[in-house]
Amino acid sequence: MAELYITRPLPDRVLTRARERFNVTLRDQTTPLKKGEMRAALVLYDVVLPTLGDMFTAEVFDGMDGARCKLLANFGVGYNHIDVAAAKAMGIAVTNTPGAVTEATADIALMLMLMSARRAGEGERMVRAGKWQGWHPTQMLGLHLGGKTCGIVGMGRIGQAIARRAHFGLGMDVIYHNRSAKALDMPARQVGSLHELMGASDIVVLAVPGGAETRHLIGADALSAMQPHAHLVNIARGDVVDENALIAALQAGQIAGAGLDVYEHEPKVPDALRAMENIVLLPHLGTAALDVREGMGLMAVDNAIAHLDGLPLLNPV
Repeated sequence: MAELYITRPLPDRVLTRARERFNVTLRDQTTPLKKGEMRAALVLYDVVLPTLGDMFTAEVFDGMDGARCKLLANFGVGYNHIDVAAAKAMGIAVTNTPGAVTEATADIALMLMLMSARRAGEGERMVRAGKWQGWHPTQMLGLHLGGKTCGIVGMGRIGQAIARRAHFGLGMDVIYHNRSAKALDMPARQVGSLHELMGASDIVVLAVPGGAETRHLIGADALSAMQPHAHLVNIARGDVVDENALIAALQAGQIAGAGLDVYEHEPKVPDALRAMENIVLLPHLGTAALDVREGMGLMAVDNAIAHLDGLPLLNPV
């Protein structure tokens, strides 16, 4: 029976499916693999099922052309933690789990949009602290999203799911910035530049892939184009945003607020962000629902089984 290494604990349903076809070694730690662990896994196992934080860099693959492992079946749609070109050069294929994460991640974007615009985190902290003194007409006035403009950066599966929620659910006008035009099933207008989108939006949502091309895509220049009542939401990857520039923009009142599910140096969250009331901070909850994580895991295992059976990979990257 082929050997499968799973780098983090996964739902029982996923493990049961994997054990039907593989001799499974399950790492019981929740922290990312270290370099030595990754190199050992490539030598010892036929398939490795890694996830976010397992940094399979070019250095990890160096000298691994004779490695036993021939597939990294990534648990997650994002694979910027894997140097795909370096893996392929060593004869190691890479797959991911698109589709399984789309709707759940878009839900988190919608939640952050509403929480940030309507000051929900700030309000809940007030109640928990026993500081609420009752309703009055000018208490905690936020931004009503109906009729406002939602600007989406990145119009892939998740971006489109966010657009549908923003338009049909909240009654927002949707604009987007994307490398290419998209055939969409909802009213949305593509704008010519990131700067134009930032300036025209009441709330900006980031839904681009991670990686070198999008690192610090949102920096001081992009933030300076935003309106002072506007909010920024990031459910993409943490390093898409220059956190220092975001902190400066928030502290200066350059933008009204932000909602983050991801961070530049995860799990470290700067003290300056945690100290501000006008920002919502979530612990990377994008796909954190049991059925979603099961779906992701089963998709990763199905890719591993296809590899085992000599069939085309379901989700090659």
